[in-house]
Amino acid sequence: MDLEIRHLKTLVGLKETGSLVATAERLNLSQSALSHQLKVLEDYLGTPVLVRKTRPMRFTPVGQKLLELADKILPLVKQTEQQVSRIKTGDSGSLRIGVECHSCFDWLMPTLDQYRLNWSDVELDLLTGFDLNPTESLLRANTDLIVTSDIRNSDEVIYIPLFHYQILLAVSKDHPLASEACIYAEDMYDDTLITYPVERERLDIFTRFLTPAGVEPSLVRHSQVNAMTLQLIASNRGVSALPCWVLNQKVLEQYGIKALPLGEKGCWGTLYAAIRKEDQHQAYFIAFIKQAKDIIESHLEGIIPIDETSKQTPK
Repeated sequence: MDLEIRHLKTLVGLKETGSLVATAERLNLSQSALSHQLKVLEDYLGTPVLVRKTRPMRFTPVGQKLLELADKILPLVKQTEQQVSRIKTGDSGSLRIGVECHSCFDWLMPTLDQYRLNWSDVELDLLTGFDLNPTESLLRANTDLIVTSDIRNSDEVIYIPLFHYQILLAVSKDHPLASEACIYAEDMYDDTLITYPVERERLDIFTRFLTPAGVEPSLVRHSQVNAMTLQLIASNRGVSALPCWVLNQKVLEQYGIKALPLGEKGCWGTLYAAIRKEDQHQAYFIAFIKQAKDIIESHLEGIIPIDETSKQTPK
């Protein structure tokens, strides 16, 4: 036999009611069953827990020690039971969000602020890094949701589209191409291209624009921070393909740069929330994605929202 939660509940009941009869009623036991439980406990401990035939009921030093344990353990047990119940109903849990793109903070931070107000029982954490592999990170349970434009096939991960966005080429206002209506791949032979420090296979400017045209910029350099990238562009030390919401009118005016479409029809990408398939019906996951879409629609310029009915795509 081991010491069990029910033994602690019995001792607390005896302390609070001062009566075997009242404690038995509270625990839905017969008085004889309660007496037997106490005897079994004392036999296991090898010492009494109650001082018999005293009014009011008194506990032995061993009984007092067990009551001290009960005061610590039982509230934790109750709290955990409540948390488990909320998790089962989808009202509580953990949401560790991985973000590859720093420019996502423009809409992600207000989303988190609003979400915390409505889902205070959900534990939030934020991880950033350009090397986040959605499939690997999610299946190893390092993250619960990853914001990404990089789809990697997996039967256990689903990608929920958040919005479509145009990829624009940011150039200095003094750049030779600044007056053009749009940029063609061939225009970039002589340019220094500034990109995030990730593999080319994950950059739309290469996979969807330059590489199909067989074009290689004269130099590729990396920058992790948008503010640094924009300063380099403003000083005419390179160009960069950035999401349209980064290159809003305020930013263009602040840095004195221009944003040009890639090709006559433009180059578009889609941002996704990647989650484990098993989590797709969890209420707090659904609520976060809905909250994100609401914030995105009200905060970002130039994007195309995705609703659940139309699933519209850019032309």
